[in-house]
Parts: sequence; structure tokens; C-alpha cells
Amino acid sequence: MALLNQNLSELMKKKNNLINKTALISGATSGIGRATALELASKGYNLVINGRRLKMLENLRNEIVGKYNTVVYISCFDVSDHAAAACGFEEINSKIDVLDVLINNAGLALGLNSIDEGNIEDWFTMIDTNIKGVLLLTKHALPLLKKSKCPQIINIGSIAGKETYPNGNVYCATKHAVDSLSKAMRIDFLKHDIRVTNLAPGAVETEFSIVRFKGDTDRAKNVYKGFTPLKPEDIAHIIGFIIGLPPHVNINDILVMPSQQATASIINKIE
Repeated sequence: MALLNQNLSELMKKKNNLINKTALISGATSGIGRATALELASKGYNLVINGRRLKMLENLRNEIVGKYNTVVYISCFDVSDHAAAACGFEEINSKIDVLDVLINNAGLALGLNSIDEGNIEDWFTMIDTNIKGVLLLTKHALPLLKKSKCPQIINIGSIAGKETYPNGNVYCATKHAVDSLSKAMRIDFLKHDIRVTNLAPGAVETEFSIVRFKGDTDRAKNVYKGFTPLKPEDIAHIIGFIIGLPPHVNINDILVMPSQQATASIINKIE
């Protein structure tokens, strides 16, 4: 029986190691990023998990290592900080030789006000994280991606990148930028055989609204009241599907919504 268990263990290790690919996920401390890390680990991917909250990254790594036979590297830095990103990638380059998948997931919304009542610092934070962060991470990851036999980039956009809703102004503008940058990457990286996807979810219940309303949990909960929003795991499953497609297939753009949501601002809420 002991020999059988040992053989089964070895077979499982071989099965998981057949993937032999590495994915880097930004914003992996919670929500979509965390769910995606667990999804890809279950498929045998080695991971580089990025975020600003070290303890949460450590907890995620421990959870993944405890469940799956895969390697997890922690890379704790703010994607909007150029110097920090450059330093972070020096460490990443010392640990991995090739990167197969980059998932630009880090992003946030702050406030829900008209422009005349908007907070300038909030604007700059959204621009820095949602736009500059995507550019910096992609720029630094490119040398590693170019070494992959089947490199892929997935940018997490939003329904806010497809339409503009009341008081969404700057956040919507940043996600429109992600939508446009995804199209630009598709063109620019075509010569490198790098597949690029813009994945734009509607309402997903994560820390998103808590961050937007700066810790006001009651207001955040009200956003998702009366309907069933998407879950982070829903988006993670879609990411798993995208990266599992054959190399000759590229999904340029996906817009995914809860069944009860038709547009950014039209949701069938049941009181």
C-alpha cells in the first residue's frame, strides 16, 4: 500500500509538471487575481504572484503549495512605481528564465463623483495603477515573454472600458485606455507571436467597491444587493479557458456580464 501511494504521488507530480509553464499575476492578493492564481495552480502552472500586501501573498502561496504540486514565487511591489517594478523584475529574472502568461489584473476605482467634485489624488492613483501599471508590467515582462514558445497577455479591463456611466469619469477613462492598449499590444506584438486578450467583466463582487468607497462596507454591499453578481472564480475560469486554447487561436476581446446586468448601469435588481 505504501508503494502504491508513492507511485500515485509520483504520477500526480508528473501529470502536473506536464504543463511546465509559468504565469505572472498582478493584484494577486484578493479578488480576481487570487482566484486566478488558484485556478492556474490547479492546472499545473508555476506562478509569480504580485501585489502590495506581503502577508496576503504569503498566505496565498502557502495555500497553493499545500494544495498543488507547483512552484510559487512572491513578487511584492507596486506596479505603478517604476523604480519598484524595475527592482522587482530584477528578482523575477533571477528566479525564472521564461514567462508564458502575463495577467495584468491590478487595478482599482476610487470615488464616485462628478468631475467638478472629484478628488485629484484619486484621479492620479487610478491613472497610475490602471494605465501606467499595465504599461510598466508589460514592458518589463516582455523579454521573458519573448522566450516562451506560446506567450500570452491577458489584460483585465471592464464594462467601464466599453461605456461610460454617471460619475465614473476617470475610472471609465482608465479602463477605456486598457481596452485601447490591448488592441495596440495585439498589433505591436503580432511579430513576436504574443497573443493578447482584453477581458472585460461587468459587476464582480470583490474588494472593488470597498476600495472605491474607501472602507464604507455598507455602501459597498449595497452595490451588489438585489442581484447575483459575478464571482472572482467565474473570471478565473474564463482565464483558464483562454490560456488553454490552441496556439493558433486568439480571443481578442471578451465582455462578460452577470445574467441580471445588461449594461454598466442597467441591472435588474429584485428588492
